[in-house]
Amino acid sequence: MSSLTYDQLIERFVKWAETQPDIRAAVIIGSRARVDHPADDWSDLDIVVVTTDPEHYLSKADWLENIGSYWLTFIEPTAAGNEKERRVLFKDSLDVDFAIIHREKVQKVIQDGQVAGVFRRGMRVLLDKDGITSQLTPSSAEPPSPHPPSHSEFLEVVNDFWYHAVWTAKKLRRGELWTAKACSDSYMKWRLIRMMEWHARSMKGWGYDTWHSGRFLEEWADPRPLEGLRSAFAYYNKDDVWRGLLATMELFRWVAVETADRLKYQYPTVADEGATELVKTYLWGDL
Repeated sequence: MSSLTYDQLIERFVKWAETQPDIRAAVIIGSRARVDHPADDWSDLDIVVVTTDPEHYLSKADWLENIGSYWLTFIEPTAAGNEKERRVLFKDSLDVDFAIIHREKVQKVIQDGQVAGVFRRGMRVLLDKDGITSQLTPSSAEPPSPHPPSHSEFLEVVNDFWYHAVWTAKKLRRGELWTAKACSDSYMKWRLIRMMEWHARSMKGWGYDTWHSGRFLEEWADPRPLEGLRSAFAYYNKDDVWRGLLATMELFRWVAVETADRLKYQYPTVADEGATELVKTYLWGDL
């Protein structure tokens, strides 16, 4: 028996959705709708479903049988827009994300900058019963004029990072290894990624494409912080989490300082030095 393909799955979905009065529109976004970085062998399928009854598709999974047999499904928040999606792994190893949006919230959702950016990169209309997919298209096909972060935005990220460096060190001293590692290797790394985005754009121009959420990081980031990331993650071991924390701090510092120089902003040296001194005290000092 031949396996179901993504094209066949899409065809089944459209045929079924056309018969559902509450489903008003459906579009494909992501790699299967993009020209830049299009789908490859590892790509999933992202379908945005606009409906008057989102709870039906979020609270139940039996409707999936109209599309294909599946191994597993679950609900999670969308990456942006504060909505929810049903993720499905069909039996033919097809990975599909159904983002469920209420008909009345379409315009509000697309106002989210990250959501707008995703739709701007590519959208393929599968179904539109009311002519509403034009509302899913950002007002301009071009991205908004890029601009550097304000001084206050820059300081927010820097201060956030150094606060959590101290917070992580405290958790390590208390013996909360999981919590400390999660902060150092997740939360603090996202602050680092934001700084790496600004760093790359300060070098290449503010129109330089840094995608979002670390996507294609290896293509757009400065090779130097990429190399630094190799030693910035830790094993689940107290000594190695300390090592990874210090490496992350060192990496963030020079990336942020270079970015501040290019932005002609004053780097908050006092905050950096104070937080670093506390971390070292917690690591080596007597309490």
